[in-house]
Amino acid sequence: MSTLFDSVRVGSMELPNRFVRSATWEGMAGEDGSSSSKLNAMMGHLAKNEIGLIITGHAYVSPEGQAGPWQLGIHTDEMIPGLTEMTAKAHQAGGKICCQLAHAGNRGAQDLTNLQPFGPSDKDFRGKARDCKAMTADDIQAVIQAFGNAASRAKQAGFDAVQIHSAHGYLLGQFLSPFYNLRDDQYGGNRENRERLTMDVYTAVREAVGPDYPVLIKLNAHDYMHDLENSYTLDDMLSICARLNEAGIDAIELSGGTIDSRQNIPSRMGMIKRDREGFHRKAAEAYKKTNNGAPLMLVGGIRSFEKAEQFVNDGICDFISLCRPLIREPNLIKRWKSGDHAKAECMSDNLCFKPVRAGEGLYCLLKKKQLENKKEK
Repeated sequence: MSTLFDSVRVGSMELPNRFVRSATWEGMAGEDGSSSSKLNAMMGHLAKNEIGLIITGHAYVSPEGQAGPWQLGIHTDEMIPGLTEMTAKAHQAGGKICCQLAHAGNRGAQDLTNLQPFGPSDKDFRGKARDCKAMTADDIQAVIQAFGNAASRAKQAGFDAVQIHSAHGYLLGQFLSPFYNLRDDQYGGNRENRERLTMDVYTAVREAVGPDYPVLIKLNAHDYMHDLENSYTLDDMLSICARLNEAGIDAIELSGGTIDSRQNIPSRMGMIKRDREGFHRKAAEAYKKTNNGAPLMLVGGIRSFEKAEQFVNDGICDFISLCRPLIREPNLIKRWKSGDHAKAECMSDNLCFKPVRAGEGLYCLLKKKQLENKKEK
């Protein structure tokens, strides 16, 4: 059996294989952020298909941190019953499930929340004004507490772990990047100060859940703003990873890009050639050379069993995170385990976002059309 199907541990959590369902916006929650029967059923279906660890879509930790409609929330105790049903569905199917904790920062959806978004600064390095306010010291402390409270709710609801979202240009990633963070206080300026909010959030989450509960984090490998002097780079990633490892993080997931990264946004369009698989593999190699701590989860552009196995066997990463391929084929891991190692069917066309934005929930639009055409014939 391939090493991809080894039983492995993340902190105190034992997983049946090295595959992770990486977080995405499912668009299936209620308007108040509560989990729905449809979303809970999706989590149970993913677990039934033997994915080692399921990470939920980004759940906002406070109201102004909501990024979009029908997004999962974990901002109040009223969310706990629906989340408890979610974890029950996953556990009944034999799976493990992790809640991703997030805050949109200056990308908050004011049209939905009627709350002014905030971020590290009210403009970016280019001088472009952001439709947000610069956070005060009180705002920062409130967000830190909100992450801690959300982690406590996740544990109470039965999640096996939590993941802090510090990637893709959301709030914590905004503070890490000199492109967004123009502050001159203890949370801005030099790299150590820019890392402070992420570290403070980690501390609050760890205090909320205890020393033995798995705490993961998602980080950008790079923001891919190569034409700018002031942006988050590989060296920034290695620095924050070193501090997180010293503090006791249980696993790190590497992704990359922001909404301002032009063609290098997190979900890149176009078919992925075999020799181009693993958008962030070089960053993963750099992490492995300089960090001996938390296991590494690698997401982005992995489509073949052979490349996934190679990345793990070569020590580039410890886990393979997949997102869009599991939208097209929820049974992909089960198929690979059976010996059918054909490449994932995902076309990387991003058409799956169309039904989400229309309020229909997450599914592969191309696959649906193909099935409809087949029925018509």
